[in-house]
Amino acid sequence: MMLGLLLARAGIEVAVLEKHADFFRDFRGDTIHPSTLQIMDELGLLDGLLTIPHSEISVLSGRIGDEMLKIADFRDIPGRCKFIAFMPQWDFLTFLAGQARRYPTFHLEMKTEAIDLLRDGGRITGVIAQTPNGKVTINADLTIAADGRTSTLRNSANVQIMDLGAPIDVLWLRLSKKPDDPGQTFGNIAPGGILVAIDRRDYYQCAFVIQKGGFTAIQARGIEAFRETVATLAPFLRDRVTEIEDWNDVKLLTVRVDRLKQWYLPGLLCIGDAAHAMSPIGGVGINLAIQDAVAAANILAEPLRDRSVTTNDLRAVQRRRELPTRLTQALQVQMQNRVVNRVLSTREKLELPSLLRLLLRMRLFNRMLARIVGFGFRREHIRTPERPLSC
Repeated sequence: MMLGLLLARAGIEVAVLEKHADFFRDFRGDTIHPSTLQIMDELGLLDGLLTIPHSEISVLSGRIGDEMLKIADFRDIPGRCKFIAFMPQWDFLTFLAGQARRYPTFHLEMKTEAIDLLRDGGRITGVIAQTPNGKVTINADLTIAADGRTSTLRNSANVQIMDLGAPIDVLWLRLSKKPDDPGQTFGNIAPGGILVAIDRRDYYQCAFVIQKGGFTAIQARGIEAFRETVATLAPFLRDRVTEIEDWNDVKLLTVRVDRLKQWYLPGLLCIGDAAHAMSPIGGVGINLAIQDAVAAANILAEPLRDRSVTTNDLRAVQRRRELPTRLTQALQVQMQNRVVNRVLSTREKLELPSLLRLLLRMRLFNRMLARIVGFGFRREHIRTPERPLSC
């Protein structure tokens, strides 16, 4: 959606396909980081975006055992927005779509699912899409696969995927919020479990981290045992865990961390999770995907306008975005393997190493972590021109 907006803004004919009738999907990534907020500011859309109901967090903290520690402090980072915004992704998508529709070259096709690629020799020339009225073909100078970690178009292209491994899965659930609850979003870490409670203003979207493939064993212990584990990890939620009535209230996210060896073929480019599935650690997936979109627009707008996109142009997008992707995934994998998996495997009391505890108490270290979480390893800026709306 972001890439469609940027290309249409530059006067390029673009169609965005969405297989559903609306954008409502619960338990999607809802964290809008400073890198994305900065992009919205550069587009002149930030003030409008922030009128949508959302919550903001300036300091990320975590409860590790009995100890509360500050992890990242966003109050000193550059830019207008010194916070992470928590906003339902369907609201964010609806806002982006509304802004994109102002441009006559933007077309959003709902209930239209890309199910296969069109080919002419060795070149991708568009997609075959399923609509309520049957299959249609959509021809394009360039096809962008932005259809997520289980990308249909990526599979159709038969590109090589490098699996980096993920020893965890996540269970999503929601619990009500009360006025006297903690005012920030906390990660709660205790022997055998990790729970993150994301403040959605009137309820919490909770991520319960489990070992890979462990959901069946958790279900076998029963819903009451699961409620007790949630209450132990986040004691302030104990009085409402009965809102988890049965397993229908718990949704499994199978975590994958992978990336393509090559993100493109002639006429095709993969971005976002279709190019590099991210771990939920840090909540950076949506923001990395938007940075991909901005870089792709910056590099491809001119050749698309001239209808002269080459594989060298597509290769340039991968070169621009591959290093920050690799660094982010490497950090996530280390966190998964060395910290998260260790926590989930032990029943002993958790104690942070003295050096790490000291670092977390240093303002400079908190600010450094805030920059990595907030902006990633390479910031992108809007370079595409805006064509007058009358064109």
